[in-house]
Amino acid sequence: MLTFVASVVIFGLLVFFHELGHYAAAKKAGIGVLEFAIGFGPRLFSWERGGTSYSLRVFPLGGFVRLVGEDPEESEEEGSFQKQPVWKRFAVIACGPLMNILLSALLFSLLYFAFLGVPDYGSTAIGKLLPNGVAEKAGLQSGDRILSIAGEEVNSWLEVVSVIHANPQEEIEIVFIRGNDIRSVKVIPMRDPQTGNGLIGIQAETKFYNLFGAVRLGFEHTFWLLRYIAVSLVQMVTGRVAPDLVGPVGIIHIVGEVAKTGIMNLVQLAAIISLNLGFLNLLPIPALDGSRLLFLFVEGVRGKPVDPQKESFIHFIGFTLLILLMIVIAYRDLMRFDIFF
Repeated sequence: MLTFVASVVIFGLLVFFHELGHYAAAKKAGIGVLEFAIGFGPRLFSWERGGTSYSLRVFPLGGFVRLVGEDPEESEEEGSFQKQPVWKRFAVIACGPLMNILLSALLFSLLYFAFLGVPDYGSTAIGKLLPNGVAEKAGLQSGDRILSIAGEEVNSWLEVVSVIHANPQEEIEIVFIRGNDIRSVKVIPMRDPQTGNGLIGIQAETKFYNLFGAVRLGFEHTFWLLRYIAVSLVQMVTGRVAPDLVGPVGIIHIVGEVAKTGIMNLVQLAAIISLNLGFLNLLPIPALDGSRLLFLFVEGVRGKPVDPQKESFIHFIGFTLLILLMIVIAYRDLMRFDIFF
């Protein structure tokens, strides 16, 4: 039951934001929106407002926005999608995946705001210590405010890190204040095998409910992860790393497992899935938003659209191959996670 509820909430949120991007951009562009639906299959309930039908359907793993003009018979109607300039149609299609990327940034921001806190780099106070790390073994504690390291006065966390990094495997004295007492300890920073920097196992003090700091870190984390996804995809395509794909079945299983560990990890997983969804939808894969963007780009360069029948055929072939790939991945997921009865 927990897996079902968590999956419905996460997929519902991701689909809602994706379709909301298409919907909002279409409304802004003056394109008629016939229906905004979350889910597929028979309607659970629906209502109509401003010429748009809003519905929630039985199967929650999906959704759609139906625009005036997507059906050839409606192409000449007022507010038709097909009658809009290329740049407006491009924006309408692109805003779906971009909203998933935005959702990812907002979820990461929520994590920093309420769960992780924002590091206070303007202070030299110690937040957390690595268990059994150099600093903890030397007697340093959370809340200690560092005054100097190796004879150098430090006034920010960046200065603390800089001095420690510069002294790997060398004994240094750390002078700090605890309560009203000034104390000192001597430590030998370990050398990081990857960077060569000195490390003693301390983190900056963090502040919760720092809105602007949390949003900044949320967006920074999103763009860092976006670059990581892009690099990983290139490495898989070039054969440098083995492909490791997970389909809806695998994702639902993972969601269920993560849901057992708490809300913080579930929010982080939702952010990662949303970012992957947004990124993949921007790729020029037939049947995905990225392929429609590619056709619009070609239309903009040529000055005339690609033959609609040819475009539809390419999307159909791509959709068919995508469904077959999803079936294969679903089978692998069932085997990998031992979900078969």
